[in-house]
Amino acid sequence: MINKFNISNKVCVITGGSGALGGEAAKYLLQNNAKVVILGSNQERLDSKLKSLLEVSENVLGYVCDVLDKDRTQAVCNNILKKWGQIDVLINAAGGNMPGATIAENQNIFDLKLDEFQKVSDLNLNGTLIPSLVFGKVMAENGSGVILNYSSMAALRPITRVVGYSASKAAVTNLTQWMSIEFALKFGDKLRVNAIAPGFFIGNQNKKLLLNGDGTYTQRGKKIIENTPMQRFGKAEELNGAIHWLISDASSFVTGAIIPIDGGFNAFSGV
Repeated sequence: MINKFNISNKVCVITGGSGALGGEAAKYLLQNNAKVVILGSNQERLDSKLKSLLEVSENVLGYVCDVLDKDRTQAVCNNILKKWGQIDVLINAAGGNMPGATIAENQNIFDLKLDEFQKVSDLNLNGTLIPSLVFGKVMAENGSGVILNYSSMAALRPITRVVGYSASKAAVTNLTQWMSIEFALKFGDKLRVNAIAPGFFIGNQNKKLLLNGDGTYTQRGKKIIENTPMQRFGKAEELNGAIHWLISDASSFVTGAIIPIDGGFNAFSGV
């Protein structure tokens, strides 16, 4: 029987691969015999993540790459093709937030810093678009490939305070659906574009917003848990099942989908 979940030897590029969520995905894919390339913006963090991933498998490469720099991204793409000859999967995990694009508890929308709002928008939206143009062109020329974007629960539900992040991730959701149509209509049914929409996972960027120094929940953390039917935050490895499905042939008729992974947050009405 054919195993449609088999991802052995698929060449998977992960932007933001030195981060918590991207790094966890890289580890999981290596454990399932994929070939993985992680891209990161910081050499020290990239080297550290690459060292730990090499303990899992030798089939991993790492490149310092600003995903907003198309020329650099193209150079990395060329290097991967020279090494492994193909690119099967692009996972756009790069993204983030900045304090100035977030409304603090004692602020309102008019305190928004437009320069930081723009930087967050560029990172999340253009940081998804540019790699998709570079690596997606290789897929289009080969007639097959999968792009998997990281949207967010903040794109599906209006989450207070994180205005820059929410707006740009909502744009990523729209871009995902738009590209899925473009690829399928013009390059065939073997090119697919989907996204996952993680709920609340504790990472370096949001840890202080969700947890106190003693590990108890902040007021914001409590509100999130109250509105999450599973009554807890997610773990990075809980994204892996959906990622595996969406990049494998098991989801061959799935494109333009945004998959919530949120412990029920998106479905919960609060009453």
